[in-house]
Amino acid sequence: MQAPESIDQLSARAQAIAGLSLAELADQFDQPVPADFSRHKGWGGMLIELALGATAGSKPEPDFPELGVELKTLPISSTGQPLETTFVCVAPMLDASRQQWHTSSFRKKVAHVLWVPVLADKGMSPAQRQIGSPFLWQLSGEQEQVLKRDWQELTDLLALGQISQINAHFGEYLQLRPKAANGSVRTQAFGEHGELIQTQPKGFYLRTSFTSWILRQQFAPK
Repeated sequence: MQAPESIDQLSARAQAIAGLSLAELADQFDQPVPADFSRHKGWGGMLIELALGATAGSKPEPDFPELGVELKTLPISSTGQPLETTFVCVAPMLDASRQQWHTSSFRKKVAHVLWVPVLADKGMSPAQRQIGSPFLWQLSGEQEQVLKRDWQELTDLLALGQISQINAHFGEYLQLRPKAANGSVRTQAFGEHGELIQTQPKGFYLRTSFTSWILRQQFAPK
């Protein structure tokens, strides 16, 4: 699928897949459907990227770079609650001290997002999971302030070499967590005394409290 040429075209493509099961969508693009997610954790998201024409891949820019729009699939329960945190981008391990909020990869990724909820209750196979109603969302002033506060706290800790002190409890709406294919992967970071150390790569994740906020904003009765 070619990249969409406009926001309207992207929105139309997204609405066209609403209500489909992942098996039905996979069939449209002649893609095999895994029996489970044990070795195919990101399969659903990649299928939706294919269907919508996302082009950025793992680059530190929005999935639709020409439109400035990021694509995020969001597994939800039958009651509309997010089931897991949402990965945004890899954290800057060696140049955290040079990071500025307004030019950060994180802010570029969350400024304008196409959210695609996917019904993914426990026990549903990949084939059975169902695409909900996609919607375009832009970061509000209040939401930007709370994310900026968390991002700055976590980025400052990285810059000061305090990576060993960071745990899942830091950040009200944003987490910094290991992000690698397995626990043996290592990358360089700065230690407390400015020395280079080996540690697990880290990524920024939106907590479910933040994505719940977005869903209420979009779907709560007006």
